[in-house]
Amino acid sequence: MTAEVPADLIDRLEDAAEAAEACVAQGRLALSAAIAPEGRLDRRRLDDEQRAAHGLAWAAAYAQTLRQTAAWARELSAAGQFDEASARPAQLLAYEYLSQLAGGLPMSQGEIVRPGEMGFDPARLAPLAERLRPPPGASARIVELLAAARGRPSLEASGLDATYEQIADQFCAFAAAKIAPFAHRWHLDDALIPLPLVEELSALGVFGLTLPEAYGGSGLGKVAMCVVSEALSRGYIGVGSLGTRSEIAGELILAHGTEEQKTRLLPAIAAGQILPTAVFTEPEAGSDLAALRTRADRTPGGWRVSGAKTWITHAARADLMTLLVRTAPESRDHRGLSMLLAQKPRGGDAEPFPAAGMSGAEIAVIGYRGMKEYEIAFDGFEVPADALLGGREGQGFVQLMATFESARIQTAARAIGVAQNALDLAVDYALARRQFGQPLASFPRVADKIAMMAAEILGARRLAWYAARAKDEGRRCDLEAGMAKLTAARIAWASADNAVQIHGGNGFAVEQPVSRLLADARILNIFEGAGEIQAQVIARRLLEGGN
Repeated sequence: MTAEVPADLIDRLEDAAEAAEACVAQGRLALSAAIAPEGRLDRRRLDDEQRAAHGLAWAAAYAQTLRQTAAWARELSAAGQFDEASARPAQLLAYEYLSQLAGGLPMSQGEIVRPGEMGFDPARLAPLAERLRPPPGASARIVELLAAARGRPSLEASGLDATYEQIADQFCAFAAAKIAPFAHRWHLDDALIPLPLVEELSALGVFGLTLPEAYGGSGLGKVAMCVVSEALSRGYIGVGSLGTRSEIAGELILAHGTEEQKTRLLPAIAAGQILPTAVFTEPEAGSDLAALRTRADRTPGGWRVSGAKTWITHAARADLMTLLVRTAPESRDHRGLSMLLAQKPRGGDAEPFPAAGMSGAEIAVIGYRGMKEYEIAFDGFEVPADALLGGREGQGFVQLMATFESARIQTAARAIGVAQNALDLAVDYALARRQFGQPLASFPRVADKIAMMAAEILGARRLAWYAARAKDEGRRCDLEAGMAKLTAARIAWASADNAVQIHGGNGFAVEQPVSRLLADARILNIFEGAGEIQAQVIARRLLEGGN
């Protein structure tokens, strides 16, 4: 470690985490007094105090990021692996996040929440932030380290065991060779990801990564899912997202399916023979899943589905729909919802939905292509009786909620992959492009942008893996998963935006891959829980006593 990196940096990182956590605790007490005066959360008051509550959610996510970064640094140090490439962005991250907590935290581009609004006194934060202030030239040094590390899974040491390191190397190399060179053409053509690539992913075990070996899977955990999703999304988010549908369907069936459903469907999902799609969202419901209207009426042979769904990813090519429907027509809330495992024939461009009682059309989108988005109308679509997940009615909402932890962790990993891709392109361009007789990377504000991208990606990775480990250990982790998704989505957008800025006018050209990343990154703060919804959920958990 060079002299410019403080010898007691890890102690300072831990002090930063402790101070941030103390502020969050103070804010929780202050906000609880306003919206839960008798110890019971008042949802209406929570809505009235949404700005403060969402700010507290962001502050808690920052505090957890700092805590996990400090813990990772301590573990690396004990193993003799805490080198300069890990230390410099970690120091910058802690300095920046403490400074934002002390002065103003950006919930979005135009929404800055101040410590007074969140109910805590920032007096202790500024002196600690000063102790972490990077020395002059630190950003330039991070750029040098990034230049030397091009092609690696990440700049910093991962702290993963040898098996996960090998997985990261394998999929990083695969993405660089088989995905990245072709991704922008797929995007410009609005083309589906080629089936031969889907078959290669299947052979690599992507679709059965976390399924038990007894059902044809690899039996790996959610940390492996993060590593693989990030590497594939670094090549192209569409490819990284292919595994999401299998992950959601596999987890639903594994946790709630009958043994017959598990035996029949899980091995085929793991082998890539069945490509699933999630059919949940409706035009008028959005994030309010309990307000779904699509109905499934009983018939002598099963169910007849009627209604409309929208924003269904990979719907035409999919073989299996995890279809959330209302099976109790008299109900008006989540208790009347059920989940159907509805199989369908694969469609093509000419006829996307060649099934009786089912029709649909593609939704044109600015990014996140490769699988295509669809709206679907059901008009008497027949589903057999044995397609009811677990054979139980009225459990659809509860069953779906149980998958949200994994889905949000996986979305965070995809966002990190997009951010890492943006960082890769920014570094390459800033080193190669010369202006006024010198590389762009030599200009301080360019270097500052790149260094901050590297720092935030480091923190997002630590937070996502922390949530994944909690899931692997069987602990409730909706709070951690929500924080990981919330922050990683914003980081992906900021990284893509900064990468375009570094490219200048060239970055605005559709022929440049960096323009694709800006479009791809934008959706990450909307799906799997929009940022505002995510902050609301986190705030509610915090104020109800979540840790």
